[in-house]
Amino acid sequence: MQIVKTAKELSELCRSWHKDGQTVALVPTMGYYHDGHAALMDKARGLGDKVVVSLFVNPTQFGPNEDYASYPRDFERDRAVAEAHGADALFAPEPAELYAPDAATWVEVPEMSTVLCGASRPIHFRGVCTVCTKLFMLTQADYAVFGEKDWQQQAILRRMVRDLFYPVTIVSVPIQRAEDGLALSSRNVYLTEEERAQAPEIQAGLRYARSLVEQGETRVSVLRDAVLRRWASRLPLGRLDYLYVVDPVSLATLDEVKGPALMACAVKVGKARLIDNILLK
Repeated sequence: MQIVKTAKELSELCRSWHKDGQTVALVPTMGYYHDGHAALMDKARGLGDKVVVSLFVNPTQFGPNEDYASYPRDFERDRAVAEAHGADALFAPEPAELYAPDAATWVEVPEMSTVLCGASRPIHFRGVCTVCTKLFMLTQADYAVFGEKDWQQQAILRRMVRDLFYPVTIVSVPIQRAEDGLALSSRNVYLTEEERAQAPEIQAGLRYARSLVEQGETRVSVLRDAVLRRWASRLPLGRLDYLYVVDPVSLATLDEVKGPALMACAVKVGKARLIDNILLK
């Protein structure tokens, strides 16, 4: 596995692969790998002749009061995980390599970026779209692999790719979970023992909503109230950021579950802001 530090080196490497007729699968990450990241790499390994994993804590997707400085980092451990899961190149640039001091160009999908996580993180998806555009351009990736825990992210990137005709296929991988149902996240390390014990109730509440839909309930207001009541009693350490039911593709808010519907949430538990989602139908 090659360690690549500069944009020029990454571009030249990927162009050489394409010149030889090889396909490239990209896995954009911010590091501190867990089994969820490993699943993305394994998926990419089955898609492309070559796999590029990017390891970059992207400063432009963090707000001024967010955890950019304290975001967990462990380069040597991440390097070993990427190599073990078949990466051909690990792209680990410094921020100055991807953002010039006078950088003035942004890519965004405004309508889809102001809902769900975007309501409390207004610049987040602009940063995501911009850095992914840079990675798509440098690698000319045939495939880019993302996890479904960040459902809004992959929905926005699908729209961006469609609208701008990027020649890359977005591939999503199901949420990887601990045995008790908690979605794997690098930020889970922030949880205390008591917080970690309650955190699986996030997913349990979403599953409860799906069971109500399976029993015939379609009113979103009823489903939302049922989940909030459950969390009030079983997740007392949780502080709600949002809980909505949306169209899985457009992210438009739904009032009734008549067709495909996604219940998505963000809950703050101690220092951690945990997101999760479930397809209701």
